Amino acid sequence: MFERALAVLAIVICSTGAFGQKGPGAALEQIDRDDLCVTNGVVSTLPGGRLAVEAASSRAVLRASSGQTPDQVAEIRFRYLGSSQTTKPLASGELRRQIGLKLRAEDTCNLIYAMWHIEPDSRIAVSIKHNAGMHTHEQCRAGGYRNINAPRQLDLPAIRPGEAHTLRAELRGNDLTVTADGKVAWQGTLGNDTSSFIGPTGFRTDNARFEFDYYTDRSTKTRLQTQRAQPGPGHCAMSEGD
Repeated sequence: MFERALAVLAIVICSTGAFGQKGPGAALEQIDRDDLCVTNGVVSTLPGGRLAVEAASSRAVLRASSGQTPDQVAEIRFRYLGSSQTTKPLASGELRRQIGLKLRAEDTCNLIYAMWHIEPDSRIAVSIKHNAGMHTHEQCRAGGYRNINAPRQLDLPAIRPGEAHTLRAELRGNDLTVTADGKVAWQGTLGNDTSSFIGPTGFRTDNARFEFDYYTDRSTKTRLQTQRAQPGPGHCAMSEGD
């Protein structure tokens, strides 16, 4: 009887610990199209509520800011459908196909990117765009980018059209962990450059077509439901791109 009681207690303790930890999909809520501010391209809604992108570029952020908190979680579950009908090289001239997440997107000039490159390479790339005192595309354009290398990075296989994948980013203070299909693909510290950034999460695509669902942490979803707050002018201004 005593041994059975210990066994039951052990199950309870293990169960409590499991629910207390944040797994790959814990504490996330799906974001509707109405809760997005699209600043570039077109993001449409498919039957069933999935989002879709077909344009050469798209940019979007949440309509509600994440406030003063330095911690953010965002996830995009996507199906890659191949290249877009038209293409738009990056400012560097490279023709890259990619999808990714925005974090602390204060405006088009100051934010963090966690991108999944699809072509010509296949990897997770993290960059900071920082332009002090600038807030519009006309001011900063493609300036201020800095790529961040991490001590822990994972080589990824090529993505084929029709495949489904999941990209997730968790930012805790200045520490960022990016997972690809549940595996840690990038983990490192961003430094202090982004400590002053205050803004919502969002996403970006380039030169590819996708169907996807976008998720963010539950507290942000709660703010969206209680008040459809409009971001500041820098957040929701239409522009050529970030």
